[in-house]
Amino acid sequence: MAPLFTARIQLLLLQAMGFLIGLIGQAARAFGGPKFGSMTTPPVTEPLLLLSGVQLAKLIRQRKVKCIDVVQAYINRIMDVNPLINGIVKYRFEAAKKEAHAVDKKLAEKWEDDATLEKKWPFLGVPLTVKEAFQLQGMPNSSGLVNRRNTISKTDATVVAFLKEAGAIPLGMTNCSELCMWYESSNKIYGRSNNPYDLRHIVGGSSGGEGCTLAAACSVIGVGSDIGGSIRMPAFFNGIFGHKPSPGVVSNKGQFPMARGAQELFQCTGPMCRYAEDLAPMLRVMAGPGIKKLRLDEKVHLKDLKFYWMEHDGGSFLMSKVDQDLILAQKKVVDHLENMLGASVQHVKLKQMKYSFQLWVTMMTAKGHDGKEPMKFVDLLSDHGKPVNPLWELIKWCLGLSVHTIPVIGLALLEGKFKYNNEKYKKFKAMEESLHKELVEMLGDDGVFLYPSHPTVAPKHHVPLTRPFNFAYTGIFSALGLPVTQCPLGLNAKGLPLGIQVVAGPFNDHLTLAVAQYMEKSFGGWVCPGKL
Repeated sequence: MAPLFTARIQLLLLQAMGFLIGLIGQAARAFGGPKFGSMTTPPVTEPLLLLSGVQLAKLIRQRKVKCIDVVQAYINRIMDVNPLINGIVKYRFEAAKKEAHAVDKKLAEKWEDDATLEKKWPFLGVPLTVKEAFQLQGMPNSSGLVNRRNTISKTDATVVAFLKEAGAIPLGMTNCSELCMWYESSNKIYGRSNNPYDLRHIVGGSSGGEGCTLAAACSVIGVGSDIGGSIRMPAFFNGIFGHKPSPGVVSNKGQFPMARGAQELFQCTGPMCRYAEDLAPMLRVMAGPGIKKLRLDEKVHLKDLKFYWMEHDGGSFLMSKVDQDLILAQKKVVDHLENMLGASVQHVKLKQMKYSFQLWVTMMTAKGHDGKEPMKFVDLLSDHGKPVNPLWELIKWCLGLSVHTIPVIGLALLEGKFKYNNEKYKKFKAMEESLHKELVEMLGDDGVFLYPSHPTVAPKHHVPLTRPFNFAYTGIFSALGLPVTQCPLGLNAKGLPLGIQVVAGPFNDHLTLAVAQYMEKSFGGWVCPGKL
């Protein structure tokens, strides 16, 4: 039997297996899922919750607003809304209030001008939430893995430390998928997170708790991580901004699981927020010394940029077709850029995008420079050194006895199937290098590429099990090592967020961030859930 034919049969079998598991999940939702009186979270009524992090910091520095009032306003909102979305899984309220009082006391006792304070503490008193996969001193760091349930951080992850030094006040930890390896945020420790625009729909993953927490106005700035779309998918599904920086700019130290070897370069930590003006200041803080690799202070003349766009991947049989709503939203952006901004906009067809999933797998299975194989996913599941048998876990899951989620069990079972033989690896590696070269040459230092953030709007819970490869719409840019910003584009007729990815060449993050701010002004940015 021809190798290509065999490979297609294997992939179709994987899809069939996912579909059957999805049917089980659909039944579970229908008969055992939580029931909600309303399908959305209540609208925001407190004005302080409708200000960006930059605006809040300025008001606090100028003594026009007390820090404790800001923190308390967010705590009140969390207590009202979090029971619906389950975004924040561990509160830090008492410590946050103490830190807020300390900020107010500091400002009352010592008078410094606004510019001096901004330089020292650009996010002074601003509420922050952190993905539970990151270390935050005194908080859990399980990544949804039951055998890490009692793991408490003794220190802060590098980015968390930088944000705290900049004055931000952590309110709590947010939910993620088990071991950060699925695009629905659900695990056996904290349960499942729900989309604030429709609680029956997913929040994305793995930074999904962060996405829905920000979208529901339970936080204003947050920390996420991304190796296949784990910042961008939750940002898209929840209608907020999320930025995957150029690799090597922001430290990944202090998160679990930690990529190693060849994959370490492609794991990116980045900012998530409701307001585009917070992206660049957050990135500047989070990057620390790595910010020297970027040109965030360089003025961007949007009219002089070259815009390129594709409406889908070219028709991969592994992925869903792109929703018409998303195609129309993208064309609306294209028309605006051409007719209102007067920019150069060109439609392109990059044929190798059709193999996005295969190219992402190539990156994830590559050996390190030292020749070592990447860490096996099944080894991450091991319980304090005791190996886990995926097939036995599947049997236990069917009996309701497993401590693992079905996506993780499925991935552990099929991990070896995704590894290419040497010939096929070389083929896809060459294809990846060719696509990278084509994109980098096309974009140069003055181009951006517009591409769907996902083929569909936020699906209902469990549906991702029937569409396991759709994440490749974001995963491809992880494999290519390019900076990407996900930008919200309003809501569709059913009230679910629309959005688009803005991609630039290596270390041209300033271009995507500038376009994000323009998109927000032109298309409205974040829309408050529940707003009539």
